Amino acid sequence: MDTIESFLSVLSMLPFFPFLIVYFLVLYYKKQKKVALLTAMDVTTIFLIAAVAALFNNTFDSGFGFYLILILLLIALGLIGSAQTRLKGKIDYKRMFRVVWRMAFVLMGFSYLVLMAFGLFSYIIALM
Repeated sequence: MDTIESFLSVLSMLPFFPFLIVYFLVLYYKKQKKVALLTAMDVTTIFLIAAVAALFNNTFDSGFGFYLILILLLIALGLIGSAQTRLKGKIDYKRMFRVVWRMAFVLMGFSYLVLMAFGLFSYIIALM
């Protein structure tokens, strides 16, 4: 059990490894690059959310990182659901969740890079 827990903690701290693993596995079995890319994005989003929450908590000495991400995702769901209702008169839940999940991948990927760089620079400055 400790091995599985250690493996998952490494994957959540280095979230782009799961992306590569899932991408190449799906590409090997399905032989479709688009399907492999989208599946890898969907799986990696979970690891990115965990990593960004941990980096946020560590960088700002807070315990609010995960809750902030959750609140932002819920707000995005509400805004997209409202826009769908105004434009089409109904909500397509599958499409709404897919859009928010893929937006979360992009935003969490960017946040991961920014928080990682900020944490590295602050660590280097603290050593001087």
